[in-house]
Amino acid sequence: MSLELVCPAGTPAALHAAIAAGADTVYCGYRDCTNARNYPGLNFDRDEMAEGIDFAHRHGRKVLVAVNTFPVAGDPAPWHAAIDHAAASGADAVILADIGVLDYAARRHPDLRRHLSVQASASNELSIAWFRDRFDIRRVVLPRVLSVDQIAALVRRIGIETEVFAFGSVGPMSEGRCFLSSYITGLSPTSMGACAPASHVSYIDDGDATLSCLGHVTLNRFKRGEPAAYPTPCKGRFVTHGHASYLFEEPVALNAIDILGDLKAAGVTALKIEGRQRGRAYVTEVVGSFRRGLDALERGDAGVVAHTLRSVAEGSRETHGAYKKGWR
Repeated sequence: MSLELVCPAGTPAALHAAIAAGADTVYCGYRDCTNARNYPGLNFDRDEMAEGIDFAHRHGRKVLVAVNTFPVAGDPAPWHAAIDHAAASGADAVILADIGVLDYAARRHPDLRRHLSVQASASNELSIAWFRDRFDIRRVVLPRVLSVDQIAALVRRIGIETEVFAFGSVGPMSEGRCFLSSYITGLSPTSMGACAPASHVSYIDDGDATLSCLGHVTLNRFKRGEPAAYPTPCKGRFVTHGHASYLFEEPVALNAIDILGDLKAAGVTALKIEGRQRGRAYVTEVVGSFRRGLDALERGDAGVVAHTLRSVAEGSRETHGAYKKGWR
């Protein structure tokens, strides 16, 4: 079976670009707090979502709707409304993380396919089985902390589809549940969907360097010409013991395009490309490259799949992350 190529769409234009570039499936979210990429100028209103789903289906592709943040206590209505609209619009699946939201979807829309978001941080057999057995999860999006061998072992035991990240941010183990950003800005990525919101980001000239700040906290200092990542706390460069370094995560992009055969052999169902906050040019370049790589893999042209995406990679650097490295 061919690997399914699951691609980002932060706007209707990006959805069209992803499909034109060869996406099998597109994932997107509503223009509100219910999805984990809730940034100004991104996402879909109700009419755009319905139109996007219809457009994808007319081209033989699928749409997954991310409702993957966690409701504020006592106010689940926006999350329920998002699921209701996704179901009514013919979404092929919803991507969920919160237990209450999963329960609502299972009870109110039992025929609507449910995928477990990476936000749920389910990375072992027991946790995945718990969601599978209680909410009939059909696919789990695995956190970016597992080696290929570990993924293969999970696939053999969990009995549902697996989706893994193939390109984008490496991501810390908390997988988006960033309490540092919440502490600095007062806005929760977990329930409001925006880590390091643009309204709190600033850049300040400091002699021959530039400071990148989130709120009143300086996260990095760049010399002129030095690559500068978007200022998120996990990619901050902090001084400890007199030495400045990236303590949590370096600005580097995960790129698995040259290990597609390994992921397929491990039994993975789908490859997820990250980047709903990126534009059409990024979507076209990355999706097109992976489409060509997957087509070459299906033809048996394993040597053709390698392709550099460094020009659109975070920090202009690439890594296999945990897939080939493992943990020490």
